[in-house]
Amino acid sequence: MVRRAGGTGSLLVEEAPDPTPSSDEVCVEVRACGVNFADLVVRMGLYRSAKQYVGWPIVPGFEVSGTVQAVGANVARYRPGDRVIGVTRFGGYASRICLPEPQLRPLPAALGFAQGAAFPVAFLTAWYALHELSRLRPGRVVLVHSAAGGVGGALVVLAKRAGCRVIGVVGSAHKVQPVLELGADVVIDKSREALWPAVERAAPDGCHVVLDANGAETLKQSYAHLRPTGRVVVYGFHSLLRRGSDRLNVFRALAGLLRVPRFNPYEMVDKNRGVLAFNLSYLFDELPLFGEAMDDLFGALERGELRLPPVTELPFDNVGEAHRLLHSGGTVGKIALVL
Repeated sequence: MVRRAGGTGSLLVEEAPDPTPSSDEVCVEVRACGVNFADLVVRMGLYRSAKQYVGWPIVPGFEVSGTVQAVGANVARYRPGDRVIGVTRFGGYASRICLPEPQLRPLPAALGFAQGAAFPVAFLTAWYALHELSRLRPGRVVLVHSAAGGVGGALVVLAKRAGCRVIGVVGSAHKVQPVLELGADVVIDKSREALWPAVERAAPDGCHVVLDANGAETLKQSYAHLRPTGRVVVYGFHSLLRRGSDRLNVFRALAGLLRVPRFNPYEMVDKNRGVLAFNLSYLFDELPLFGEAMDDLFGALERGELRLPPVTELPFDNVGEAHRLLHSGGTVGKIALVL
């Protein structure tokens, strides 16, 4: 529970009454919760949709896995004891949660609970960015910033699944091999070489798609390295938050906002380039599209077609450490809280 915006000390483990499912809901006994960068932003009070849909106090968390504990009268697909993965618009850091039936999918037998809980947000984000906004075609050149992270790794996997040439960008040497193992054709370690000359060597004609969650740090050059018909897809502004601190530095954030490039529509038309952006939490309002994405991804997961990024497991009570680890920028793949 987060009762007011702040650092990791504002994350409080509290007791609450067990929820009871409505007629169309499934109550899940949670075994693991995925941790996402958006959870940090929620904790800091900066996530606008959190204010719109929940307000204070708020329980962070967008993804869980566990076993069905009870079902509502109208639920046909699940029964108590079934292993499931669920997505939720906040509220995921909980030992029990009630979710509408369409927001659940069976957990494949080959996956543990931590792997299952770490799957949906990263891959749904990547699916929407690549298939709905970018309209990928085989042979396209795709540049993925922060390619060793949860969403970055999912972007690499799904872009390769679509037959694209993938260039991954990482910030330290220990992240190079994991991204290559996910299928990237080229991995650029920007701690060891200048980023944009390396991008020009890897994609001399420019990129069809650049996936960018950094914000001001890379957005301008991401756009500059598009080829005609290319698109930058923005899904975060991580560089506004200083690594190593669990609190918002207001002056740094304001300075970062002032550095965010302004894109001129006339120039974009002239160069035939585009900039698109989205926030996954608002896609819960687009249930048919949300269902299409989940059916595609979970079907591929069941068939063993997706290579999953690694998952770091931490005890549920160690939620503050999970947030600190994620904010450090040193992790590879996802973090899951295990109950």
